[in-house]
Amino acid sequence: MKYILLSLCAFFIVPNGFSQNEKSFADKWAFVGKAVEEPGYTIWGTSPILGDDGKVHLFVARWPGELKVDPGWRTHSEIAHYVGDSPEGPFVFSDVAIKGDIETDKEGKAPCNPAIHKVKNRAVYAPHNPAIHKVDSLYALFYIVNDGIEEHPSNQYICLSVSESLYGPWKKAGEDGLVLKPPRNKDYWNYKASNGVNNPAFLQHPDGGYFLYFKSEKARMGLAVAENIEGPYVQMPFPVTANDRNIEDGYAFMYKGKFALLTTDNHGIIEAGGGILWTSDDGIHFDTYEKGFHRINDYTDVDMKKAAVHYGPQNRSYAKFERPQIVLKDGKPAYVYLPSGTNIYGGDCTVSYVLKFKK
Repeated sequence: MKYILLSLCAFFIVPNGFSQNEKSFADKWAFVGKAVEEPGYTIWGTSPILGDDGKVHLFVARWPGELKVDPGWRTHSEIAHYVGDSPEGPFVFSDVAIKGDIETDKEGKAPCNPAIHKVKNRAVYAPHNPAIHKVDSLYALFYIVNDGIEEHPSNQYICLSVSESLYGPWKKAGEDGLVLKPPRNKDYWNYKASNGVNNPAFLQHPDGGYFLYFKSEKARMGLAVAENIEGPYVQMPFPVTANDRNIEDGYAFMYKGKFALLTTDNHGIIEAGGGILWTSDDGIHFDTYEKGFHRINDYTDVDMKKAAVHYGPQNRSYAKFERPQIVLKDGKPAYVYLPSGTNIYGGDCTVSYVLKFKK
C-alpha cells in the first residue's frame, strides 16, 4: 500500500493561525444535555453509530457506581448497548455487548470466578473505551482490556469483536480478539510502554486499508495499519503526534479533505481541560492543530458548588470533558458524545453528554 511508504524525517507541530474573528472547531458545538444516565452505574466512553434501523446506537463503558471511577474502570467495566430514536436521545438500555473474563470482589482485589475466555492465554479484565464502526456488512467494536488490576496498568491491549447486527452476538476477531499490543522491538517509541496501547480510534483509509490510532507512551498518539479489518495491524515505529503534554482519547475521521484526530487537552497545549483537533495531509504526521472543544462550562451554565466531582480534582474551577466520540452524517460531524468525571447536575454517578455541531 503506497500510503505506508513513509518519510522518517522529524516534524513539528504548528498551530493553525486563526484570526480572532474566525471560529475554531470548538466554537461550532452547542450543548444539548445528557446522553446516557443509568442509576447505580458510572458511565464513561460513549461511542455512537447510526443503525440501518434508523435508530442511534451507543456503546457505553459502565460499571457499578459504588466502585467509583477508579478502580472500577480497570476491574469491572463492561460495554453496554443503548438505543435511541434521535441523536439527542433519550437512550434506553438494550443489552450488554462485551463483558470481562474475570470478576473481582467489590474492592477489585482478587478474582472471584475463573476465566471464561482468554486473550493470548491470559484472562482479561474490564473491557473499556469502546469504538463502534461499520465495515462493509460487519459491525466492528474496538475496545481495551488489561490482564491486571494495578493502577493505570502497563498491560493494556486493544481488542476487536465483530457482529452482523448491533444487537450481537459479538464474536472476537481472529482466535482471541487481540489486535494490538505494545511492540517487542526495543527501537520502537513505545517499547515497554508504561500504559500499554489503549483508547482505539479507527479509520477506513480513503484509498483502502485500515488505520488504527491509539494512545501509548507519554500520552502520545500512535498508528497501526492493516489490509483487513481483523488485522494483522502493523505499528509505525514513531508517534504521529509530537505533543510534550498529555493528550488521549482520540477520535479519527476525515474533515475537509484532511485526516483528523479529536483528542483531549489534559494539561494545556491550548487550554487545560479542553480538546484539540489535530489535522494531517497523510494521516501519519499531524502537524497542525486547533481547539477541538471547550470546557463544559463554556457551553452551558455550571454551578461548580452544586456539581458532583466523581473523578479529578475536587477544587477545580471547571468541568472537563473526556473521550470524545463523533457521529457523522453524510461524512460530516453531526454530534459528539463525551463523558466527564463531573456530573454537572449533582448526581451520585457520572453521566455522558451530547453536543450538536452547528452548521
